[in-house]
Amino acid sequence: MESKNNVRGNPSGTVTALKAHLSLNVRNVEESVRFYRKMLGIEPSKMRTGYAKFDVQNPPLNLALNEAPVTSGGALSHLGIQLASSEDVLAMKEMWKEAGLSTRDEMQTNCCYAVQDKSWVRDPDGNEWEAFVVLQDNLAESSACCGVGEETGAVSLTQIS
Repeated sequence: MESKNNVRGNPSGTVTALKAHLSLNVRNVEESVRFYRKMLGIEPSKMRTGYAKFDVQNPPLNLALNEAPVTSGGALSHLGIQLASSEDVLAMKEMWKEAGLSTRDEMQTNCCYAVQDKSWVRDPDGNEWEAFVVLQDNLAESSACCGVGEETGAVSLTQIS
């Protein structure tokens, strides 16, 4: 990350970002930890009463779970992990299925003005995570954004348990 002005104590003006941090409020930490163990394929790096942290190396992510009353979905739309290829999306989907998670696929779908292949999982609090690859970007504006679009040859959603 580059800043426009030098920061006091940092004459280069360059900030070294280590990883993104995401903190989710969850109804039940233990239930959410079971889900995220399966989704991420790793153990939490820290667990306390009402709190858990996953230190994900790939992609670099500091994921914290905080037990708190969750009454509605709030403003969060969804979360995602952008991958390099459709093969990686299918490999992530298989990892999730082998861990016992239900997946939902969108292949060749027009979303966010791009053609994408995706696989989705949902955590115990309803937060949706997508593993996705962008196949074609910067499509023209259309009514099919973030849904199944005719102009992309998209296929319908399938539920896999």
